[in-house]
Amino acid sequence: MHPDAAFAMSAEAARAFAADIAFAHIFVLAAAAPAVVHAPAVIEATGDLSFHLARRNRAMPIAAGTRAIASFGSPGAYVSPDWYGSADQVPTWNYVVAEAEGAIEPLDDDALIAHLDATSAVQEARLAPKPAWTRDKMDPRRFDAMRGAITGFTLRVTEWRGTAKLSQNKSAADVRGVIAGLRGIGKTHPAELMERANKARLG
Repeated sequence: MHPDAAFAMSAEAARAFAADIAFAHIFVLAAAAPAVVHAPAVIEATGDLSFHLARRNRAMPIAAGTRAIASFGSPGAYVSPDWYGSADQVPTWNYVVAEAEGAIEPLDDDALIAHLDATSAVQEARLAPKPAWTRDKMDPRRFDAMRGAITGFTLRVTEWRGTAKLSQNKSAADVRGVIAGLRGIGKTHPAELMERANKARLG
């Protein structure tokens, strides 16, 4: 996380951001070797997160109690000093990231099914008005066979933290310049994040 307090996110904001991204890079030590697991994740009401991965993943097996950090990020953007109104600036990078740290616990079969249902329910809701897909549309035997190829886990989160580095430490004129520069090269999403983060100052 960036050390400047101007960019710090609250735990609640970090969880909300992670839930929106819904795809994690999970860093673990498995069999005494570092590994990164890339997996869809569901943020539970408790603040913990659940995920699943293929049994053939090189990070397997992951022992109960393994410490891990799950990282969530959205596309960032390079910021050119030419976009600032102020002189003597340097290049930088604007970005938003959230991290969850804790210990991993394996899911039993019932919990894995609940996790899979929750994963699809969250994402299918974003596709409305399309009728939601559910596993009721599958042959149960096919679902069981495919479920056998994956393993589910919960990350019992002890700390959520996040950084939203979106030029909050710059003048309003500089922020407007960066937003215009980003829009000019088609980076609309980072520009929108900047507008929301600096809304009070931009008026």
